[in-house]
Amino acid sequence: MTSIKNLAAALIGAALLALAPVAVAQQPTAPAAAPAPSAPELKAAQAQTSAAPTTAAAVPNFVAPNSVEQKDSAAMLKQDQSQPLNNAPVWSEVRSGVAQYTSIQGPEAGVLIQSMGETWRQARVPVAFWGGILVALAVLGLAGFYLVKGTMTVESKSTGRLIQRFTPADRYAHWLLAITWVILAITGLILSLGKTVLLPIIGYTLFSWLATAAKNLHNFVGPILIVAVPWMFIRYVRHNGVGVEDLKWFLNIVNYFKGHEYPSGKFNGGEKLVFWLVLVMFSTVLIVTGLVLNFPNFGQTRQTMQLMNIVHMVSAYLAISLACVHIYLGTLGMSGAYKAMRYGYVDETWAEHHHQHWYEQVKAGKAREKFVSREQVPAEVWREIEPAARPAAA
Repeated sequence: MTSIKNLAAALIGAALLALAPVAVAQQPTAPAAAPAPSAPELKAAQAQTSAAPTTAAAVPNFVAPNSVEQKDSAAMLKQDQSQPLNNAPVWSEVRSGVAQYTSIQGPEAGVLIQSMGETWRQARVPVAFWGGILVALAVLGLAGFYLVKGTMTVESKSTGRLIQRFTPADRYAHWLLAITWVILAITGLILSLGKTVLLPIIGYTLFSWLATAAKNLHNFVGPILIVAVPWMFIRYVRHNGVGVEDLKWFLNIVNYFKGHEYPSGKFNGGEKLVFWLVLVMFSTVLIVTGLVLNFPNFGQTRQTMQLMNIVHMVSAYLAISLACVHIYLGTLGMSGAYKAMRYGYVDETWAEHHHQHWYEQVKAGKAREKFVSREQVPAEVWREIEPAARPAAA
């Protein structure tokens, strides 16, 4: 048995020795290392690589770069290096209006750029344009009406009896306001419309002088309204109460221009409209906004002044348009109206025709105003009003 086991082990060992070369032959052999390229071969390879164009199709997952963005990024990087903080994010923050630190004390001192200013510049142009159109239409309309109608007169002859319609205090209050108002209206129109209307006509030199004079007059005369408006209001408010009769006067306004007026008190509906709109409302708004614009040392901000400027312009254009009608009727439009305010006296025929209810109150002794005799009228005033007060020949 021992011999048989030894024989089997010998046979197995021989078989394994026979199979070993075949297994070794079947295993892959590692490739031999390639020799290093020479310098000429490297130059040739680099030349071929630079000459061959690189395309998106030739490179998998290739994304073409945005040349514009690259240029912008490069430009911003270059600007940051040469001009630090001079870039879009910084200026966006500056234009936001958020106050930053400054050692200077005052309203908006920490705001470098106030963006509301651009809104104001854009808004004031159409306001000035349409405001100018409104004033021009008022003036041209009144001029056309005067050419067609002429001065409205009283058909009845004078009786020679006079009524003192306005006391000296009434007239002084009126003329202080009127002269101030006309100066402000003319200078305001020069400042707001002169660059468009006058500059092309009179040239830069004359317009520069005119605009400077208008600015100074406007700024220094304007505060007089603080006294003139309240004084006028106190003297005239008692006769400017609004009622149903004033509405009826407006409903019959066509007959007013035909010489057949609806009976009224001392002031008719149109005069009361001018009193409450031009004097009370618009003039008050103009005083407040004018003070804000004229005295920036009150602590108001630029945005507040820009808003006040627009409100000032709108109020001024509306007030000037209405005042044009009042000035026309008080001068060229109606006979006797200017002398009534200039000297204070009217003929009773004029009073009865234009203000019948008031005339009846005067005649009945119920009004403050009274008939006056020839001796009560100053000589210089009588010489001016005598032609209108002279009674008609029998």
